[in-house]
Amino acid sequence: MSLLRIENLSKEFGGVHAIEDLSFTVDPGTIHSIIGPNGAGKTTLFNLMTGVYAPSAGRVLFQGKPVTGRKPFELAAMGMSRTFQNLQIFFNMTVLENVMVGHHLHLDCRLIPSLLTLPGLRRRDREARDTCAALLEFVGLSRYLDADAAQMPYGALKRLEIARALAAGPRLLLLDEPAAGLNATESREIDDVIKRIAASGVTVVLVEHDMKMVMGISDHILALDYGRKLAEGTPAEVRANPEVIAAYLGVQA
Repeated sequence: MSLLRIENLSKEFGGVHAIEDLSFTVDPGTIHSIIGPNGAGKTTLFNLMTGVYAPSAGRVLFQGKPVTGRKPFELAAMGMSRTFQNLQIFFNMTVLENVMVGHHLHLDCRLIPSLLTLPGLRRRDREARDTCAALLEFVGLSRYLDADAAQMPYGALKRLEIARALAAGPRLLLLDEPAAGLNATESREIDDVIKRIAASGVTVVLVEHDMKMVMGISDHILALDYGRKLAEGTPAEVRANPEVIAAYLGVQA
């Protein structure tokens, strides 16, 4: 069974079709990339899948259950996490505290235990810190553990956002342009992190303009243009598709 299924999804903004009658599936344990020129509808699609936008038509199914219209926090509790194009970092917190924000779904937030600081609560807090510290090591940021997030370089902040998304314990992780603005070394670091995430059993859906990265790590690629499916298949199939070439390079090319 597919982990994620998109059925006839559409979204209009004032009569403009940002996504139009789009259907596809994402299998468990894969890296599924979504590509397309600027304005193709990639981020709009992410926002529809994660409950930021309500679709004009169609539906989203996650783990076989309809989730269309569910709020982002409800989807997070079901096992879906995401990052954003623009960094969403708490710069007034430490690096570890940023990751622990993503782990809040697994913490005991009841008032009485919190007020009394019961031993069980303190133990779970320590376990949460250990879990989040391990995630920072997983993405190669353990040296920043207690640093202020504002002190980190841009490429490290990208990996911090991924660690925070992983702290929710997702089955499906959606990454919106994780390599945007990175140099070659930082892109390779992100590439390595994504591969290790998939190897750990978390399914990844990726929006990215770095075609070298996309072609190197993807199991399956969906190409969009003006909100419609342009092509779909393996990296080799999509790379050779004349419609994809025309969309990126122009018809003359």
